[in-house]
Amino acid sequence: MPRRLVKDPAAVKFGALVRRLREERGWTQDEMAERAGMNGSYVGFVERGDNVPTLTVILLLAETLGVDAGDLVRDVARRR
Repeated sequence: MPRRLVKDPAAVKFGALVRRLREERGWTQDEMAERAGMNGSYVGFVERGDNVPTLTVILLLAETLGVDAGDLVRDVARRR
């Protein structure tokens, strides 16, 4: 599948927030992926904003990071 030429700004903001929270916990992408039961490269796609995560993924990431999914989405919406 070809990559998008222009990334979705909300996906980029969401990814940056996920990266910041992951790094605050001292986890690598692979460690977070293992905790979440997903692929490490997928975490990278999300963090770079290359992938717009589904609601299921947002919920899984929030649970793994120990934060409220609504707060993740709300924080991204506030930054728009």
